[in-house]
Amino acid sequence: MMKIGVIGAGVMGCGVAQSLAQSGLQVVLIDITEVRLDQAKAVIKNNLRFRTFFGSSSGSSEDSEVIMDRIRFSTTYHSLHDVSFVIENATESWEVKESIYKEIDPICNDACIFMVNTSCISITKIGALTNRADKVIGTHFMNPVPAKKTVEVIRGYHTSNECIASVEDLMGQMGKDIILVNDYPGFVSNRISHLFMNEAAFVVQDQVASPQEVDDIFKKCYGHTMGPLETADLIGLDTVVHSLNVLYESYQDSKFRCCPLLKKMVEAGLHGRKSGQGFYSY
Repeated sequence: MMKIGVIGAGVMGCGVAQSLAQSGLQVVLIDITEVRLDQAKAVIKNNLRFRTFFGSSSGSSEDSEVIMDRIRFSTTYHSLHDVSFVIENATESWEVKESIYKEIDPICNDACIFMVNTSCISITKIGALTNRADKVIGTHFMNPVPAKKTVEVIRGYHTSNECIASVEDLMGQMGKDIILVNDYPGFVSNRISHLFMNEAAFVVQDQVASPQEVDDIFKKCYGHTMGPLETADLIGLDTVVHSLNVLYESYQDSKFRCCPLLKKMVEAGLHGRKSGQGFYSY
């Protein structure tokens, strides 16, 4: 049976691992400490208990324990030696990702495809860290992963058509469609959505409106499911700030200059849903 490596047991990594396991695939979920892996195990178990309430693109009526048995938890990259794909979900930091790919490239077999779950960082730049640039591709999953039916897939400069076809087939096994785009920082989704979130934070900072009023305009006037500040809280304000910094550095365009209020909130530990407090309380 195909085995998939998942690096990073945060919100996205847990969602990816759960979605893969629900699709009948074997998973190796890797993070740096046993504590984080124990937390991830508890999160996935809880999500599986309530999966019927939030829906799943890879829905399964199997018992939660059967699905959990498909996930192996590990703190070592050597567990990736026999996987067919690696889906990397580490922090949106070039330094972190650089260290990961330099370490896993010699461990993984030559046929293994590297799927970069990033919102902003260049796929071509990551491919250059490896000896398999033709097998490096961006797969920007949306949160919550099990409930989202479409993935933004990014072709790097050297990404092969065979790699794209293999990833599309894997996504199909997970019950997901892909939208294939080209590689520029932020791609489509975050290049646009982070402008919304950043400007919404400026609106709150300038006391034009409250977070609730900003989000209500997007939901009630534009028909969006979530407002930009609710979305920022869901993603994590620290991740939003990281992404804006990458976009600003990449394009040297002032429109991506991070709102000071966002920076201040992150410095205060207000990271959104995962910390219990962001623009809203949880």
